[in-house]
Parts: sequence; structure tokens; C-alpha cells
Amino acid sequence: MSADHAQPGPQLTHATHIASWLLDMDGVLVREEHPIDGATLFLDRLRERETPFLVLTNNSMYTRRDLSARLRWNGLDVPEDHIWTSALATAVFLNAQRPGGTAFVIGEVGLTTALHDIGYTQSENDPDYVVVGETRSYSFDRITKAVRLVGEGARFIATNPDATGPSLDGPLPATGAVTALISKATGRQPYFIGKPNPLMIRSALRELKAHSETTAMVGDRMDTDVVAGLEAGLHTVLVLSGVSDEASANRFPYKPSRVVESVAVLAEELASAT
Repeated sequence: MSADHAQPGPQLTHATHIASWLLDMDGVLVREEHPIDGATLFLDRLRERETPFLVLTNNSMYTRRDLSARLRWNGLDVPEDHIWTSALATAVFLNAQRPGGTAFVIGEVGLTTALHDIGYTQSENDPDYVVVGETRSYSFDRITKAVRLVGEGARFIATNPDATGPSLDGPLPATGAVTALISKATGRQPYFIGKPNPLMIRSALRELKAHSETTAMVGDRMDTDVVAGLEAGLHTVLVLSGVSDEASANRFPYKPSRVVESVAVLAEELASAT
């Protein structure tokens, strides 16, 4: 499977055929706190054409405003209403399942704010859910409390399954690692909302007011971005600017609609049509 020669979806073989875009953040727009070549131009082209887009991330630590500021610091102009996180997707899911519920939360402001905004109350007393997200301050006492609450019958939810997350100094333990500890102690598995669960993609489509048949999911991972987009019925674009290369992509039993070196290729296609 050579770059830009995977299986193109019908009538979506060129960037100009896409009516709306879902873009993974790490590996697609930024890498190690620096913008990827072509990312700024690609975003500029989308704005020029007034093409709807959302930047997606499984990281639940930050609010939309926080992430917008971080991207701006890295040279990328992404307004906060163009960002969708696993924390927001989790809030949408919980609000649909049990409006006005209660949750014991292990996570940071991105998750707690999302739950607060849908009217959820944080509680340690017989909560409806135990919800686990990203945090850099894991507490043994809170993990112990989560174990006991899940054991007593609280429903177990996690924002995303990632076992590790990136940092400038190397990988960090992430949500999947902490939930594994709770699962081992309770025998209960969480329901993960973030990619590769297509629920994350579908909630983003609703936020974008977009249709799956004319939307593209752009990501750098086959096991999260591409499979989530595929299962949600989207056109999928794998970029080789992040963790994947052609050899590793070929090992999966499914293929993206397209493979390109980076979003710079998509930016050039959009520019050629203006």
C-alpha cells in the first residue's frame, strides 16, 4: 500500500470532494509541540473554502479553550468551537443515557467541566457512574475509592482506552493504564467512549452537523483514527506524519480510503481548486 494509493472511497478521491473534515490532532496537525509541515496551510485552505471541520483528540485533560490556546501557542489557529474531545463525547453519552446523573470522577478540568456543563453532580456517595479520564495527579486514595464504588455497582466509564500518552520526555501512563488497575481489582471492564469507539466520531458529526458519507476522518493511527472512521461510515485518510508508516499500516485487516504523506498533500489539492 503505497502513499496516496490505498482504496479511495467512491467520488471522494480528491480533497475537494470532501464536504467536512474530522482531524486528529497529534501526528496530523502537531508533533512534539510543533506544527507539522502543511498543517497551517491546510487549516487556512479549509477556512478559505468555508469547509466545516473539527479537531479531535482522545485527551480529556483540557477544555476546548485550553486546547485552542495551546494550539495557538504552537502556531495553529483553531477556535475552541472547532475542537472535540473525548471528555465532551463522554458528556454527550452520559447525558443521553442518564440525564442529570451523578459521577465519581478521576480526571482533570476538561472532563469535570464537560460533566458540569450537562448538569452532572460529582459525588462519592452511591454515584451512577465512575468516570475515569486523563490526569497527571493519580491518587491511590481516589483509585481505591473508584475500585470500591465499581465493586458496589457503579457503572464504569472511561474517556478513552489509550494506555500511554505522548510527552517531550517519552510516553506517560494514560487512561487505559489506570482503568486496567481498577478492572484487575474489580473484574469489571469500563466502557470506553473515545476512539476507536465510533461513538466519538458520531458525536463529532452531530456537533459539526455533517453527514458521514461526505465527511473525512484524517488520522495517523490505524487502530484508533482509521478504524473509528471506518466503522462510522466515513472516508478515511491515513497520514504518515505521525506514528504509522506504510509497513505497519499494511499489517491491519482493513485499509484507509487514502494514504498520504501529510495534510500538506490535502492542502495542495484544495489550493489547486481555488
